[in-house]
Amino acid sequence: MRTGVRLGIDVGKARVGVARSDLHGMLATPIETVQRATDGDADIRRILEIAGDLDPIEFVVGLPLALSGSHTASTSDAVTFAEKLATASAIPVRLVDERLSTVSAHSALRSSGKKASRSRNIVDQVAAVIILQHALDAERGSSHPPGSLVALSEGS
Repeated sequence: MRTGVRLGIDVGKARVGVARSDLHGMLATPIETVQRATDGDADIRRILEIAGDLDPIEFVVGLPLALSGSHTASTSDAVTFAEKLATASAIPVRLVDERLSTVSAHSALRSSGKKASRSRNIVDQVAAVIILQHALDAERGSSHPPGSLVALSEGS
């Protein structure tokens, strides 16, 4: 298992959940919910500010797929976001399958007694924790980095 902090990212249409791991890659914890930028890249800049404070070895971005494994509109949005993040930073960006992470986050919050209407910002962070924890567990089990590395195109 590689050592170093990782940042988990759950890309949504309105918000981006951010989570972090500990230095040893054992446990993911929530950090912040960032509002999606409607124009410009304020969301990317905020995530890079967080990264500047934590010095992560990589970003782990959730890749929302349909249960069948096929791509959806949300898949394209997450890939575009991951590519923007990779272009803006020298930190590697990995895409990992995040099927049902938001559903799991809502379920976890309901189980803890939180009302959905009051926990919109929290659910994005919880989803980021679930994505990152899954990636950490997968790497620990296989000894290989999870998901796929976002490759920068020529001229990026």
